[in-house]
Amino acid sequence: MDRLILMRHGKAEQHAASGGDFERALAPRGQNDAALMGKVLAKAGLSPDLALVSSARRTRETWEAAAPAFSKARVETRRDLYHAEPQDVLAAIRDDAPDTGTVMVVGHNPGLHELALRLAMGGPADPAKLAQLRGKFPTATVAVFSIDPDGAPTLSHLFYASENGGHGGE
Repeated sequence: MDRLILMRHGKAEQHAASGGDFERALAPRGQNDAALMGKVLAKAGLSPDLALVSSARRTRETWEAAAPAFSKARVETRRDLYHAEPQDVLAAIRDDAPDTGTVMVVGHNPGLHELALRLAMGGPADPAKLAQLRGKFPTATVAVFSIDPDGAPTLSHLFYASENGGHGGE
């Protein structure tokens, strides 16, 4: 793997009809922000070869909204990414994508934010980007890491929907 893209799901509805968190759908704002972020990534030349997507409804819908921007990506939906801890996300990547060029994970906070912080602090990082990342990781946020041949990550991009014409959210 030479690049890792971490994307938090878009803004979701407060409640699912079923009453369960797992089945919460994206709100219209979340749909729009997810589609926007797919376009932002593609325009920056950051298209995944493989997307690992939490099986929760809002993350699947986030991927579905962003995916039209990525012509060649294959997708794997994984239950173990639902509210996964950082080490669980890394394990999923190691299991499914050790030799894949660019891997994208679409998941949830706090695990994605914690993982992004760990990776960013484990390698060289632009102080301004690191400070921004420490502050927040709202819905539809994307952190991109370049991975060197020894596996060391470097935070290369940090995209917020609110800074790209979208709304973003908590």
